[in-house]
Amino acid sequence: MQQEISVSETNAGISAAAPLHRSRSAERVLALLDAVVTGGELSLTEAAAHTGMPASTALRHLRVLTDRGYLVKGSSGSYSVGPAFVRTALASLQSGPYARLRAAALPELERLVEVTEESAYLAVRDGDAAVYIATVEGRRAIRHVGWVGRSVPIDGTAVGEALLSAPLAPGARPGPIFNTGAIEPDVTAVCAPIHGAGGPIAALSVLGPADRLTGARLRTAADAVTDAAAATSSALSSVPAEVT
Repeated sequence: MQQEISVSETNAGISAAAPLHRSRSAERVLALLDAVVTGGELSLTEAAAHTGMPASTALRHLRVLTDRGYLVKGSSGSYSVGPAFVRTALASLQSGPYARLRAAALPELERLVEVTEESAYLAVRDGDAAVYIATVEGRRAIRHVGWVGRSVPIDGTAVGEALLSAPLAPGARPGPIFNTGAIEPDVTAVCAPIHGAGGPIAALSVLGPADRLTGARLRTAADAVTDAAAATSSALSSVPAEVT
């Protein structure tokens, strides 16, 4: 006997599929936006390859992002971040938990540069990556620059190890974490975690040329980073809302 399917059952199936389609579209739009933000500037072909989409699908979603101002298309045809994305990113750093974190860390970043003369960074975790959200540049002519907004892997990096470190016992201080060449050849990172009530919530880093961060200078940087991380943790513990 042939099974009859009512119009209402068919319409119900269509209605159920519509949210799923919208969800998939949203995921693709966000994947493309993330790819461009991380890559800095991508062509249509590169954006499609990064996200595993057909070029026609990527183009449709890139047009949406461009129309809304989250991306801009340059004369060469490549896509980069647009004013709407910049406005949203700045707003997120000027209010909410990241604003409190940055406010607590900024004096310590400045002190790190004063003590070490190297560039200092603040990073937070984003899934399997660490994202740098603030910096104070070093004073040397040759110095490490340009990592604000950049993501680096959690695995195999000093900042990742800091963000994955175990919670501290009451009154304990974080220890320094070192790595050379994990992301850039001949660059040494000295990191320490910033702790909240449940464990690490961010990390402070000093980055500089490996041939300069050695011996006494490396020990000075290690002491300075752990002092800065402990001071930032203490400052955050005094604010009403916990940084998450």
